[in-house]
Parts: sequence; structure tokens; C-alpha cells
Amino acid sequence: MRLSRQRRMVLELLWDVKDHLSARDIFEKLNARGRNIGHTSVYQNLEALQSAGVIECLDRASGRLYGYRSDPHSHLTCLNTGSIQDLDVELPPDLLRQIEEHTGFSIESYTLHLSGRPR
Repeated sequence: MRLSRQRRMVLELLWDVKDHLSARDIFEKLNARGRNIGHTSVYQNLEALQSAGVIECLDRASGRLYGYRSDPHSHLTCLNTGSIQDLDVELPPDLLRQIEEHTGFSIESYTLHLSGRPR
């Protein structure tokens, strides 16, 4: 994949904010930083980066959100604010074996999506 100026701008923003952003958020933040980029270019570059496995894309009821990580990881969503935290969670081997026995599948990888409120 060719790393164009616009792709670099999108990636640098995602790496800087380390958050999950909509395409609109990315468009607005880039333009607020003085980067002249159009809506269509943002969408096209996000899709290309996601298709190449460089960034993640989360489908939510409110739309797609893009994050800077592409490795397997889990998420915690705050039910009060909707903010999403990246988590590195490792399930106990006994629990994985129980899931495999119950489902008849051999687990090769997993991600969890947790939802909660601050205490």
C-alpha cells in the first residue's frame, strides 16, 4: 500500500489521539489542524487503511468508528459517555477449554466487548 500524504495525515491523527473516531470526527479534527482534506478523501483513505489491516474499524449503532490499533484486542465501552477503551485481556486457559468443549470449536483467537459504568 502506498502511503500518500492524506493517508499519513489520517494515520498520524489516529496515532496522536489514540481514540476511536468517526470519519466525520477525523475530517473535522484534520481541518481544525489546518490540514485541507475533503470528506470523500477521508472515507476512501479510512477504507483503504482498514482493508489493508493497518487500522481497526468498529461497527456501532451510531456508525463506524476507527482506531489506531490493528492487532487483536478487546474493548470496554462506557455506558454513560459511549467512550471506548482498548483492553488487552487474556482469558484463563480453563475457560477457553470449557468454551471449546461446549461449542465444539477450537478457539484460535478472540476479542471481548465489555460494557459498563464507572464506579
